[in-house]
Amino acid sequence: MTRFVFITGGVVSSLGKGIAAASLGALLQARGYKVRIRKLDPYLNVDPGTMSPYQHGEVFVTDDGAEADLDLGHYERFTGVHATKGDSYTSGRIYAEVIAKERRGDYLGGTVQVIPHITDAIKDAATADTEGLDFVLVEVGGTVGDIESLPFLEALRQLHNELGPQRSLFMHLTLVPYIPSAGELKTKPTQHSVKELLGLGIQPQILLCRCDRPIPENERRKIALFCNVRPESVIPALDASSIYAVPLQYHQEGLDREVLRHFGLSIYGEPDLTNWKRIVSRLENPEGEVKIAVVGKYITLLDAYKSLAEALAHGGIQHGVKVKLDWVDSQVFETPNAVERLEGVHGILVPGGFGERGAEGKIEAVRFARERKIPFLGICFGMQMAVIEAARNLVGIEGASSTEFGPCEEPVVGLLTEWLRGNEREKRHAEGDLGGTMRLGAYPAALAEGSLVRKVYGQAQIEERHRHRYEVNIGYRERLEEAGLRFSGLSPDGLLPEIVEYPDHPWFIGVQYHPELKSKPFQPHPLFAGFVGAAVKQARLV
Repeated sequence: MTRFVFITGGVVSSLGKGIAAASLGALLQARGYKVRIRKLDPYLNVDPGTMSPYQHGEVFVTDDGAEADLDLGHYERFTGVHATKGDSYTSGRIYAEVIAKERRGDYLGGTVQVIPHITDAIKDAATADTEGLDFVLVEVGGTVGDIESLPFLEALRQLHNELGPQRSLFMHLTLVPYIPSAGELKTKPTQHSVKELLGLGIQPQILLCRCDRPIPENERRKIALFCNVRPESVIPALDASSIYAVPLQYHQEGLDREVLRHFGLSIYGEPDLTNWKRIVSRLENPEGEVKIAVVGKYITLLDAYKSLAEALAHGGIQHGVKVKLDWVDSQVFETPNAVERLEGVHGILVPGGFGERGAEGKIEAVRFARERKIPFLGICFGMQMAVIEAARNLVGIEGASSTEFGPCEEPVVGLLTEWLRGNEREKRHAEGDLGGTMRLGAYPAALAEGSLVRKVYGQAQIEERHRHRYEVNIGYRERLEEAGLRFSGLSPDGLLPEIVEYPDHPWFIGVQYHPELKSKPFQPHPLFAGFVGAAVKQARLV
């Protein structure tokens, strides 16, 4: 029997619903249950794929090619369960599917309304493909009281009534702020947030109360009394030293026991949290520190690089060191000699991005890493800039550039118009829609024998997640390889460059895909483990 936990948030946004959902999923897994986590987002974009990183942060990509909210990255990192298109729904996607049905005549001429058509579609999305699962955790984005989230909350209210309390539970994440001038924690925001839910016909059974200090017992009882829940179901959610300490904290406060108690399941015995304790111990007791410069263009909103930062931390866990990130705006390096700012770093990473702004600075950072023999990892756009740098400075192609920046004489990087997905050929054109038209999802690549990347992976063929519209032009391969840049990974048909490296460099790899999306704290991605390991060696040389 599949049980559903609906997770909502109140008072303010960014309280950590995604981490709460992921942590509960990890705790239930540690007790032997099979779990899947889903996200319902109220915004009207069909997906976040066309949204600016400054608006939404990172776009997470699944194996099957869905562009999704960054919380799906937390779900995967905490549970190890690969997300799918069915695990991420927005209002825009729900409405688009309902309107498409109406245009086809599926509703037989009936009036299409929010209730029941939109709410039914939301219920179908929440419950689809759940056979064989013990728990499905459904997070609702936004904050209770937002007008755009009302259809989602109404749909889940209906679903709760249909499933009954033996199969569904509402968990509400709220804020208990401390007012320094009064010297008190205030419970009123939580009371009002729950009152807002009650006005929508939803009674939460568990409250997660975000706070920066322990909640006194009398305050917990007060919250329980006014919010109509058991005192044991008022769970403090204190700030943690790391997001990977959150499952341990929630377990200590009894969250998993309260969920099991609600569903009438055995609460005896302890979950196996050995891996989580090991991860937290390594984070809190590092044996050293390495400094990695991340040369990007969205550094004023670090959520744009959420999976990247976590993957680097995972590499640090693997080697028992703290990874100190130096976030550098790539535009800084577009002035003479500014690249010397990178002196003293133990590794340089150039991440993905879109558009011409900051590109020249990234190229200068690549050149610095190549010439100074500093460990380098280029991801997606970062790999493309590494190839352009080689074309300009090693091959002597002064006009080497990308058609992403406009027409150019030497399109070393150009628009990707067709590629193979399995046995099917996919095609795109420059004038097409932007949304959902990139090369998205998992694709295989063959690794060259004797290459560094093959040694890093320990296998001849890999499958990694892509999200890009432009590709390195294979026509330049011969000249680039003669200059020393090896094309060490290609698509199985040999037409699409996937990986480049310098054999005479201590550790220099550029990849067209996004390895950070598959890294997990208990299973660091080989590239990030290798990159941080190279940085550790570099730190000992400096």
